Amino acid sequence: MTLSESGTAIEKLRAELAALGVHEAYEIGDGVTLSVWIGLVVSFREDLYRWREGTVKHRHLGSDPGGCAIRVARRYAELKADVPPWWEELARVLRGDPAEEYP
Repeated sequence: MTLSESGTAIEKLRAELAALGVHEAYEIGDGVTLSVWIGLVVSFREDLYRWREGTVKHRHLGSDPGGCAIRVARRYAELKADVPPWWEELARVLRGDPAEEYP
């Protein structure tokens, strides 16, 4: 798997997420990782989407970006509806105090 194949997989996932209404996701600059929400990231390697939220890790087949997007979008919606207690501290550390209003 080349870096360009991983980048293509991440772009497919981002397009699928956008189709589901998740427009905030962005590639972080390494070509293989997509940040969906602070603390919720997806990477692609070894033909698998690997997404994690804090210490919780999940995997999804790389041949199914749509299915992965559905799972990630569902979790994104859950997090936005019920912001976890760890989010405020993580937001301060990663983005600074001005980001408190913008998960």
